[in-house]
Amino acid sequence: MRHAFAQRPQLAFTTCLILAAAVGCRSRSAGDFKACADDDCYRAIATQIEYPQVKQCCATSNDWASLEPLSLTTTAETEYWDVELEQVVQLALSQSEVLRDLGGAILQSPSSVNTYWNSALQETDPQFGIDAALSAFDAQFSTSIFGEKNDRAINNEFFGGGTRILNQDALVLQSQLTKRAVTGTEFTFRHNVEYDANNAPSNLFPSAWNVNFESEFRHPLLQGSGMQFNRIAGPSRTPGLYGGVLIARVNTDIELADFELAVRNLVSNIENAYWDLYFSYRDLDAKIAARDAALDTWRRIHALYETGRRGGEAEKEAQAREQFFRFQEEVQNALSGRLLDGTRTGNGSGGGTFRGNGGVHVAERRLRRIMGLPPTDGRLLRPSAEPITAPVQFDWAQVTSETLIRRAELRRQRFQTRRRELEWIASKNHLLPRIDAIGRYRWRGFGDDLLDTDSNNPPFDNADENLTGGNFQEWQLGVELTVPIGYRRAFSATRNAQMQLARARAILREQEHQILHEVSGAVAEMQRAYVVSQTSFNRFDAAQQQLAAVKAAFEAEKAPLDLLLDAQRRLADAQSRYFRTLAEHAIAVKNVHFAKGTLLDYDGVFLSEGGWPSLAQRDAARRESRRGRQVPLNYASSRASRVSYGPYEQHPDKILPIEQTVPNTIEAIEITPLEPPKESPSSVSTWAPEILSVPIPTAPTVDAAVQPACYHATELVLLPMLAEE
Repeated sequence: MRHAFAQRPQLAFTTCLILAAAVGCRSRSAGDFKACADDDCYRAIATQIEYPQVKQCCATSNDWASLEPLSLTTTAETEYWDVELEQVVQLALSQSEVLRDLGGAILQSPSSVNTYWNSALQETDPQFGIDAALSAFDAQFSTSIFGEKNDRAINNEFFGGGTRILNQDALVLQSQLTKRAVTGTEFTFRHNVEYDANNAPSNLFPSAWNVNFESEFRHPLLQGSGMQFNRIAGPSRTPGLYGGVLIARVNTDIELADFELAVRNLVSNIENAYWDLYFSYRDLDAKIAARDAALDTWRRIHALYETGRRGGEAEKEAQAREQFFRFQEEVQNALSGRLLDGTRTGNGSGGGTFRGNGGVHVAERRLRRIMGLPPTDGRLLRPSAEPITAPVQFDWAQVTSETLIRRAELRRQRFQTRRRELEWIASKNHLLPRIDAIGRYRWRGFGDDLLDTDSNNPPFDNADENLTGGNFQEWQLGVELTVPIGYRRAFSATRNAQMQLARARAILREQEHQILHEVSGAVAEMQRAYVVSQTSFNRFDAAQQQLAAVKAAFEAEKAPLDLLLDAQRRLADAQSRYFRTLAEHAIAVKNVHFAKGTLLDYDGVFLSEGGWPSLAQRDAARRESRRGRQVPLNYASSRASRVSYGPYEQHPDKILPIEQTVPNTIEAIEITPLEPPKESPSSVSTWAPEILSVPIPTAPTVDAAVQPACYHATELVLLPMLAEE
């Protein structure tokens, strides 16, 4: 047995492989291995919670929240920080890498939170971004080299070139450059080098070189042909899979609309938190005034009670004392507050229905959270702006027209609809048969050597000279046809794209109806809040007069104590209610701008894209100087279907009517090219709402340290808040 294995090592190696496959690849001892002494130990170790190892490059510093929060037990003197609404908006946006909300989504679903980088992430997505779609048309270079040693017996001497034992050394070098055009044509240029040295007696040379240059094109005549299809679907041959540059650009525009929505909601919540805090201070003032009046009344009654005089009866003293402690409790709650849901976007209305439930400390912490400030820094934020008390009038026809243009939700859904239109166009291309025209042209060279520098060489001395001589040239032309019998998948993709388009158009129409209902409710709520604020002021004024009259009568012993205490409660409630209506009116005016899509303009916030890379700027300048005319940077062809009208004007004095900017394509199924507006923005009459005139602050600057460098990111440009009479 040992002698047999020594003579035939291949058999021994094969036997070892069979045994290894039969018994497995690991050794097994007689006993079973256990990591722990028992199963309970194993479960304890396997299920224990571990802490991830993460590089703490942007962690919160230890002193960010080092101070204890302000509360009723705080004895230090309070320092106030008076802030304007414009200043709050500026600070919040300059520190908002994550666009915050007041609902706690950052903890419940962090993946759904919009951030500063979302737009750039979509554009640089390696699978669905614009550059990823353009990369399908990039030139591809590939090369390979393989050496081979053959030693075999051949049954047929003819196929062995005159020998039955073939010994061969071979080398194959292949290089090619492939480029796909936007029309769908694929161009290829190849270079092949083959070396063959064998012992066949019929060879002209013991070793020989075969080289060739080959160019090839493959052009689709029906399916997959055309610039429009390739810009929409890319080079994909699969129905329903659309990854072209137009689709990628629409996806980026959708992400930009989502970013604008997040910024709008952030600004809306900033105003909500600001006016919540404003009302908390005013409500606290009203309750403090009522408490001080109740304290003064209690002291007078208590003095009569101590001396046993008339009017100082025990029940009256207890009644006055109860009134004081009632207002004292309300003052404490108005100062500290309770953790209730305050005013925020989407709580009953789009921009937020005023709640005003929390006290000063709770509302101040909510404002700090939305601004990105620490929970406390020893100072207490205090609004210095006053709500609008002048009547605000909007032209309803202008409001509806502006709403259908400016609402970011509608613009996002229109991009969604345009994407479905493009997908439907591309899906119909798959109903055509696949017919490719193919052409090749090849130059060949053969020789004993690969290269030779001598000028006088015999025929086939070297392959390079034989190749450049052009004696051996080949060509090929043909047509390749591929037809799926039945077109089941293509018909399914076309029908699906058509239904997706119908669904997107129905959603767009329903969104328009919903938003018009929303803006109608916002305008009606604004008018209600203004009328009620006037009524509340009259009530407040009457309550003051009533308290003054009752107090004079009480001091003259012509009115009972019950009437005085009731007048104090009425005045406190009327004063608090009046300031509540002022905050409701301020938020209602803000909600009208929220509903019609002009909230960012109203608060002086404008969006702009980040600067292009320096290489892109130089390339654009070079192209412009070469052509002698300005060419817009656009991924779409001038002959292809439009995707959008370009950037829309954010200034309210340059808004076009809806019928001049958005074509009515809701009912039609056939896709027609979109036309740009024919009327210039300067020729359209505008209307500005009448609001209370406020001083226009200087344009704030954003600290560059809080804006991270990000490729083609969307930046926030802060401008002064609009104010017109």
